[in-house]
Order: sequence, then C-alpha cells, then structure tokens
Amino acid sequence: MTQIDHSDLRQATTPMLTDAAAARLRVLMREEDNPDLKLRVYVQGGGCSGFQYGFALETVAAADDTLVEHAGAAVVVDAMSAPYLAGAEVDFHEDLQGAQFVIRNPNANATCGCGTSFAP
Repeated sequence: MTQIDHSDLRQATTPMLTDAAAARLRVLMREEDNPDLKLRVYVQGGGCSGFQYGFALETVAAADDTLVEHAGAAVVVDAMSAPYLAGAEVDFHEDLQGAQFVIRNPNANATCGCGTSFAP
C-alpha cells in the first residue's frame, strides 16, 4: 500500500480530500465507533458517459491501494482507478436535495447531467 499525506499532493498524482469530506468521514467514524474507517473511491464501467464513480466504507486497504490521509480521515484508491482519479478532488456536498460525496475530476472530458459518470 502506498501511503500519502495530503500535504504532499502538490504533484496531483492522487485524489485530494477536502476539509468538508474529511469532516464527514470523521463523523462516520464516530457514528460507527470505528477509527479505522476509510472511504474507498473507485472507477468502474457504466453510466451514460462510460465510467462511473463508486464509494464504499472500508477498514482495510489492499497492498496495491493508495491511501490518502487528510485532517484525520482517509481515502483509499485501488491501482486500476488511480490513473482516472489523479488530481481529482473528493468533496462532501449537502443541500436541499441531500448529502453526498462528490468528485471533481480534471481527467473527465465529458460528464453526464447527474455528475456520477464521466468519459476520460
């Protein structure tokens, strides 16, 4: 597993975690009473643009995962998804329509209207 501190991300080879996303992850860690909880962000085929983002809460990272830590929270990215998420920003957004983790991805050349799928 490659472990990267958020402050080392000037080269933007991995996704970055915003303060809002880190805060929400810390809330989830407290609610689940699990300080090892991490947000797995991955890319898979699907959606109207060809690829879509996926999110899962996990406690263990695989040997070939990249772990990005920021403000007491962590994001895990698998080796296949890492190139698609290089330089992306993982944020948490809450409004009248609901609350969700969102990705702002500079590698996405096209996105769908709902923002959950993209084309590299």
